[in-house]
Amino acid sequence: MGTSNEATPRAHPEAEAIQVSDIRFQIGDSLILDEVAIDVAAGATLTLLGPSGCGKTTLLRVIAGLERPQAGSVRLGDRVLTSDDTFVDTERRRLGMVFQDGALFPHLTVAENIAFGLPRAERGGSRVRDVIELVGLTGLGERLPSTLSGGERQRVALARALAPEPAALLLDEPFASLDASLRTQVRTDVHRLLTELGITSIFVTHDQEEAFVLGDEVAVMRAGRVLVSAPPRVLYERPDDRWVAAFVGDANFVRGEPDGARVR
Repeated sequence: MGTSNEATPRAHPEAEAIQVSDIRFQIGDSLILDEVAIDVAAGATLTLLGPSGCGKTTLLRVIAGLERPQAGSVRLGDRVLTSDDTFVDTERRRLGMVFQDGALFPHLTVAENIAFGLPRAERGGSRVRDVIELVGLTGLGERLPSTLSGGERQRVALARALAPEPAALLLDEPFASLDASLRTQVRTDVHRLLTELGITSIFVTHDQEEAFVLGDEVAVMRAGRVLVSAPPRVLYERPDDRWVAAFVGDANFVRGEPDGARVR
C-alpha cells in the first residue's frame, strides 16, 4: 500500500487549522459520535477512515454546521464555530464542502454551478473563469452537468467549493461514484491540486488505499470513536491497536509474552 508524502504541508495564507474536541452526538438512544477529537494543521489533509456506519459522515456534518452536537466544540483557526453556547451557521463558517454525488444543479451550466456559491456581486467576475481553469475544465463552462463525465462533474463540484476561497475543505467520499480507473486518476489530480493550493482538507473514505494516498494524517474511526490518528506510514507499520492493524492492511498476529524489553 502506498503512503503519502509526510513532509510538512505548505499552507495557503488563508488556510486555517481545524480543532474538534470531545464531540458527542446522538439521535434518540443511539450514540453516533462518542467524545470524538481530531486536529488538522493549517494546510494539511486529514482522512477519516472507517467502515460504513462508524460516524465519519456525521462528524463531517458536525464540522460543517449541518448537525449540532449535544456536547463538544469545533474551532476553525481562532474562531469557535460550535460549543455549548455558540453555533455559527453553515454559510458563515468559511468551509467548502464536496458531496459524494456532487450535488450539482442539473439545469445550470458548469459556470453557473460554480458561481452559485459566490456573492451575487462576484458572479460575473473573473473568479469563475479562474477556478474552471484551475480544476482543468477550460472550455466547458457553458456545458450542462448531464453532458459531462463522472470525473468532470466531480471537478465542477470541487470548483464550486473552492470558488469562495474557503479556509478549509470538507469532502465526503467524493470519488465513490466513479469507476475504479477513473477514480484513481481523479483522486490523483485532486490530491495534487489541494497540495499545490495548500488548503486544509478533511476527506471521508472507507477505502484504505485512498486514505493512505490522500492523507498527511489518517484518523481511524470505529463505532463513533477515533481509535488512532497518525501519519500513514506510522499507522501502517506500527499500529498500536489490533483491530486497526487488521483494518488498515494485511496483518499476521502472533501470540507472545513480554520478557523484559523483548517479547517471547
